[in-house]
Amino acid sequence: MPLIALTGGIASGKSTIAALLAEQGAVVIDADAIVRDVQAPGSPVLAEIAETFGDGMLRPDGSLDRPALGAVVFGDPARLATLNAIVHPAVRVESERRFAAAAAADPDGVVVYDVPLLAEARAHDPWHLVVVADAPAEVRIQRLMEHRGMSEADARARIAAQVSDEERRRMADVVIDTNGTLARTQEQVDDLWRRLTTR
Repeated sequence: MPLIALTGGIASGKSTIAALLAEQGAVVIDADAIVRDVQAPGSPVLAEIAETFGDGMLRPDGSLDRPALGAVVFGDPARLATLNAIVHPAVRVESERRFAAAAAADPDGVVVYDVPLLAEARAHDPWHLVVVADAPAEVRIQRLMEHRGMSEADARARIAAQVSDEERRRMADVVIDTNGTLARTQEQVDDLWRRLTTR
C-alpha cells in the first residue's frame, strides 16, 4: 500500500489536490482533522493544553478556543514548540492507527496523508512519495485575501511563519504546480495517479 504525504504552504492548493485524489479512489487522511479530534473536549491533549497555557484556552462549553491559543503561540517559537510537544505525539499515534486501518481495509489502496506541517513534524517518516502543492507566494496571498478575508499583512505573516517553499520543494518527489487552471492541476494529479497505480 503506497503511503503518500501531501503537503504545501497555506493556500497552496493542497486541499484541492487531496479532493482530486479522493475522487480517483485514494483514502485521504487529514492531519488537521486528526488535530481537532485529539483536542476534543475531555481529551488528555486538551487537558494538557489548558494546564500549560491556562483555562483561558477553553470556551465555556469546554472546547478549545483556537483563536485564543493561536494568539498565544503565533510568533512565539518557544510557546509553539511547547504546544507541538503536546499535540504532535498524539497526532502521530492516531494517524498511524488510521493508516493501519486503511491498509487492513484495502491492502492495495493508495493512502494520502494531507499534512500541512510535514517539514516541521514528519519529514523523515518512510513515505512512498512526498507530493508538494506549489504556488508563488504572491498568488497565495491573493487567495488568502479573496477566500479567507485576510488582510495583506496577515496573509504575508502567515506565509512567513511557515517553512520556505524552497525547503518544501527540496523534500518533494513530485511537485504539483497549482498556479494555473483547475484543469491543469487535474492533469498533474491524473499523471500522479497513473504513477501510483501502474507500478
